[in-house]
Amino acid sequence: MDHTYRLVISCPDRVGIVARVSQFVADQGGWLTEANYHADADNNWFFMRNEIRADSLRMGAEAVRDAFAPIAQEYEMAWELVDSSVKRKVVILASHASHCIADILHRWHSGELDCDIPCVISNHENLRSMVEWHGIPFEYVKIDPENKMPAHTKIMELTAEYQADCVVLARYMQIIQPEFCRAYSGRMINIHHSFLPSFIGANPYQKAFDRGVKLIGATSHYVTEQLDEGPIIEQDVIRVSHRHSKDDLVRLGKDVEKSVLARALRNHIEDRVLVLGNKTVVFD
Repeated sequence: MDHTYRLVISCPDRVGIVARVSQFVADQGGWLTEANYHADADNNWFFMRNEIRADSLRMGAEAVRDAFAPIAQEYEMAWELVDSSVKRKVVILASHASHCIADILHRWHSGELDCDIPCVISNHENLRSMVEWHGIPFEYVKIDPENKMPAHTKIMELTAEYQADCVVLARYMQIIQPEFCRAYSGRMINIHHSFLPSFIGANPYQKAFDRGVKLIGATSHYVTEQLDEGPIIEQDVIRVSHRHSKDDLVRLGKDVEKSVLARALRNHIEDRVLVLGNKTVVFD
């Protein structure tokens, strides 16, 4: 992957933002390799993501940040300049289901996901051999159903110890504690089937099969304190029919879950997801 800097901005919309930022980049000798903009008319809010060749700039990242700060202040920007050569540390939480984590590990191993995975944390042991085959530390944290707090605390401690930039819940079948949600606001990604709220609780695929659904899908979103209600990053669906058995629905559901989660994670680590309230702008 080419070495770039990503200038990511959101701010109140007004005349002249694109011109001012583009002039700044040009003044530094910056060569844009990608530029994305979106204006949210309902909220009068503007979003921008510019990717700049690092070797084209006349100064380093810190100097660029210092030079850009007055413009950011003038336009009331929430912004960051991200160095693509600094890989995000992605800690994965999983339970016993393997399809999502196996897909992420394969994409990481093949270089498709440009990140580091410092560890996998699980409340089951069955994924250990697969994770350790990839050379990644596996942390088993047993959860007592009668008293879950010690395990939740241990998981938060491990996540901090491994200096996670992002946390992925790869079919992790536990409710995340509010303080963990707050600590990784906008940086914790979940995946689940898209039968909610129609088929809640256990065995959703059986319930969907019994109801004769014609679409099954998956949703990936940022985790908030409100269960399964965080900003949506990615979704997809697959058509099914009366010819499909319940096992077919499960198989197809796993396929869409892992692809949706991979796309959401890739967009996140490439700084393509900008959040406003409970919605996202995704420059994919």
